Amino acid sequence: MKTLLARLTLVVSFVVTPFTHAAWYEVSASSPILESQQAARVRALEAATFDAIRFAGADVGSLQQLKRFYTQVKPDYLFSGNAVREVQVLEEGTQGGNYVVNLRLDIYPSANACHKTQYKKGIVLTRFPIMSPQQAALGGIYQFGDDFSVLLSREVKQHAQSFVGRGIANVDVSPNMPNAITMLADDKDAQFVVTGAITDLSATTDDSGFGKAKNNRQLAVNVQAMDSESGEVIFQRRYRDIAQWPFERHSQVDTQTARFWQSPYGQMARRMSRNILLDLESSLACRASKPKIVSLKDNIAQINVGRVNGVQQGDQLNLWHVASFTDDLGIVRTQRRKSGITLTVARVYESSAEAVIQPQTLTGSIQIGDIVTKGLN
Repeated sequence: MKTLLARLTLVVSFVVTPFTHAAWYEVSASSPILESQQAARVRALEAATFDAIRFAGADVGSLQQLKRFYTQVKPDYLFSGNAVREVQVLEEGTQGGNYVVNLRLDIYPSANACHKTQYKKGIVLTRFPIMSPQQAALGGIYQFGDDFSVLLSREVKQHAQSFVGRGIANVDVSPNMPNAITMLADDKDAQFVVTGAITDLSATTDDSGFGKAKNNRQLAVNVQAMDSESGEVIFQRRYRDIAQWPFERHSQVDTQTARFWQSPYGQMARRMSRNILLDLESSLACRASKPKIVSLKDNIAQINVGRVNGVQQGDQLNLWHVASFTDDLGIVRTQRRKSGITLTVARVYESSAEAVIQPQTLTGSIQIGDIVTKGLN
């Protein structure tokens, strides 16, 4: 068996070497020692595992099930019911202000993982407002809500397996505005709308009596995701963390600079955005992708997913008719019925594709808005 050595430059140093067992990967990662050596070790373990999972093609959302075990200092971690079966710590220690780990992981990615069997789903974010602007006075970080939205959008764009980022909308929506959610999703070609708010930016002073007092600052964020079709909240979670605020109390801090994002507080915010993405992956990856037919001409149907969603020429698609009815309680409900019509992708564009309808005689029964799902080729 040939030995493959590949070196990639990511957020962390990353080396992959398959050994005699094809499922083994060796990775290296480092984390700055900003607060404690133990915390830096945990972050380095998480970073290395994340990169190994992505490289292996396994479900990144599964990392959330492993993280709590990394708080235990052990040379070896065994897992069950996860794509990651074993993590061996080959080397670890401090180096130049960083905590460096070298891991060997046994990973068995599933061919039936949802991000492999479905097309990527569009997701659009809204800007995260600061609920108490007076808390942003320290450092003058009144734009931090917008910057955090951009940070999360970039995380989705670079690392999401199940989603295609549709950018950040400059409109305010909430679960109390289902029609606005549907309109926004249609405008952005998104299946999910993610909203959030910064609920706590308060600061405290840690004065232990030894040397200069340190300022610590909270970051609390509420996040919710809504289904574009119904406006229903399908994901809701609160995140809270605290980190050292290393800037002078009366200084104005530019939250768009590397100096801010490399600080203990900036790095904590980056970890939180990564955790939000992983939770979205874990919760929404297996929700059915719902590409729609947006145009019909002769026996050619155009769908609103394309190369960025994972569509490939030759893909076989199943067609579902969509209809609505009002029940006895006056509630409008959506009904889907699988048809005997299949479509074959003939041409793929960046964000759309053309598919040939088979049999052609049933073209007249297809309507704009009908849904297609990825079939088995």
